[in-house]
Amino acid sequence: MPQLASQPRLVRKLEDALGDELCAALHDESVVEIMLNPDGRLYVERLGEGIASTGAMLAAAAEIVIGSVAHALHSAIDGTRPIVSGELPIGGHRFEGLLPPIVSAPTFTIRRRASRLIRLDEYVHSHVMTKCQAEIIRNAITAKMNIVISGGTGSGKTTLANAIIGEIVKSAPQDRLVILEDTPEIRCAAENAVSLRTSDTIDMSRLLRTTMRLRPDRIIVGEVRDGAALTLLKAWNTGHPGGVATVHSNSAKSALRRLEQLTSEANPQPMHHVIAEAVDLIVSIARTPHGRRIREVVQVDRYHNGDYVLDTLAGDDTETPDDEDDLNV
Repeated sequence: MPQLASQPRLVRKLEDALGDELCAALHDESVVEIMLNPDGRLYVERLGEGIASTGAMLAAAAEIVIGSVAHALHSAIDGTRPIVSGELPIGGHRFEGLLPPIVSAPTFTIRRRASRLIRLDEYVHSHVMTKCQAEIIRNAITAKMNIVISGGTGSGKTTLANAIIGEIVKSAPQDRLVILEDTPEIRCAAENAVSLRTSDTIDMSRLLRTTMRLRPDRIIVGEVRDGAALTLLKAWNTGHPGGVATVHSNSAKSALRRLEQLTSEANPQPMHHVIAEAVDLIVSIARTPHGRRIREVVQVDRYHNGDYVLDTLAGDDTETPDDEDDLNV
């Protein structure tokens, strides 16, 4: 009860430290990210507008913001533990805060959660993907293929994952989904779904082992970051097809190499065949000068003679219209 009673005070303290402008930005659907640099300068990235300076914040106020988030997360942050990662108490947005000595002055970024689900039809209408690419993804969902979404920072991997999960719910509403994340970014409208989150004491590998006892039809991982990749691939290979995961990489081929690196953290033995058997489809999304685009949709056939046998089902053959209408992802 004391924790519940203190939460409103904590939020008010955090709002006062952020200031009216940043609080308004947190409620602005066009905002993607808020960034504070060590020199006190604030930047905001908005959809279709890029990153722009938006004033400054005193170091003392930034320390209050970072400390308040750490308090809400029941974590300690100081010179010996100068990093806090987790969920902002306002809106549940993703927060990363840093203190000296690893930075010269308090620094943070807030990645705003997507406020609405964007559907595949909207991706097509906005020229982010082609009709052919959308149809391939839908067919893969129906066939219960395991789909890996690859892309760089800010490319829209999670938003695309949400769109694909929306299609799963639409085409297979009876399926039980188990969703695993470090921070809550996945939006899922399924009636039969369980969402799990990592903590300071429970990592992704532990969650994946627990998932196997929750009777999942499809296993979804927000982002594969470490040796838990091997546990996920084995789960996909042992009677749990139709899953979705994102991985930080710039192409379909590099996504496979990234999975090799991650699985090696858990097992030094080469896992090429395990990867090729588990991953059926790779959807690569990228940020371009004309907005976000699905660069390629690639099917993984097998691993043979020292390399992956891939079939590029649909590349980026979109035509950029004169009046660019990039999708807000």
